Amino acid sequence: MADCECIAGCPFFHDRMSGMPSMADMYKKKYCQGDNTNCARYMVFKTLGKGTVPGDLFPNMAAKAQEIIKKAS
Repeated sequence: MADCECIAGCPFFHDRMSGMPSMADMYKKKYCQGDNTNCARYMVFKTLGKGTVPGDLFPNMAAKAQEIIKKAS
């Protein structure tokens, strides 16, 4: 599978993870490169749009993403 369509401009990695490159690489390998459907940020992005992804939503917060999506529906 190809890299996530959002990886190049993802504010999570360019803002939140800028000072933690090894942690950012770990997240990228798990959530951005390959199957990104488990990424909480991607879930919200695909369902509700780019502007609705909270800045503090980590890729591993799938339950929180589902909550955000449910509240918006």
